[in-house]
Amino acid sequence: MTGKTQSSSKIAQLLYGLLAYVSLGIGLVAIVIPGLPTTEFILLAAWAATKSSPRLSAWLENHRLFGPILSNWRNGKIIARRAKVSATVSMVLCALLMLVMLDHGWPVYLAIAGMGLGNLWIWSRPEQLARPA
Repeated sequence: MTGKTQSSSKIAQLLYGLLAYVSLGIGLVAIVIPGLPTTEFILLAAWAATKSSPRLSAWLENHRLFGPILSNWRNGKIIARRAKVSATVSMVLCALLMLVMLDHGWPVYLAIAGMGLGNLWIWSRPEQLARPA
């Protein structure tokens, strides 16, 4: 490996590591903040960790809460119904809070539209492995 390639791969690894830890942090905050999607940030953190930190990747894979989410995703892009319902409830609560507490400008409607699209995507994922015919 040339010096330039080696340094660019170190930078890429650092950026993936930063993305992994920031995504994990947002995912942890999302557990208690309505409207923030936990699952998506944990999936992003796990993906970035596989490219930057074997230790973080292993921790996520073996975590009692995050491990099953990651396993389900890797084995068929599955999102459990409980996670779907939880995400939907938190997004609806967040949308209601925004409508009650904020001026009804385009940023509020854009955020609600984004949550709606995210919710549609979540519900489009399977809840269990398809059974063979």
